[in-house]
Amino acid sequence: MSQPAGTLRQQVTGDLYAEVQTFYAQQMRRVDALDIEGFAATFTDDGEIVHAGGHRQSGKAEMLAGMRASLPRYRDIAVRHWFGHLIIEPDVTDEDTLHVSYYTLVTQTDREGKVAFQPTFTVDDVLVRRDGRLLTSSRVIHRDTPVTLPVG
Repeated sequence: MSQPAGTLRQQVTGDLYAEVQTFYAQQMRRVDALDIEGFAATFTDDGEIVHAGGHRQSGKAEMLAGMRASLPRYRDIAVRHWFGHLIIEPDVTDEDTLHVSYYTLVTQTDREGKVAFQPTFTVDDVLVRRDGRLLTSSRVIHRDTPVTLPVG
């Protein structure tokens, strides 16, 4: 579930914020380079992705199969995932778990340099620390839709 603005229960340290930002930078560089095995390695073995349309992939084998099937879509284009406005909160019951919500923008650039923007999304992740490193345990992707104007 996306976190409403101004409701942080606990502020994280600058070091943890930088670690999470670096984790995502490395994770997205793998997927943008079409290194699907490297991308899958940033998830726990039982990791799960719920795509905006509701399609669920559970475990690395399902993730890899889905990514392999999608590879032809990325012929002759450079894809870039841009993340921002991260909200990071430690889990109240498990110090090795973080709840992260962020906005994402995906661009696709063709051989002539023409850039196409994809729809924007809000993503809710659960990151866990295993053997000293962060991994994604779950990811839920929400396609952005207009906000309903308040009445009155």
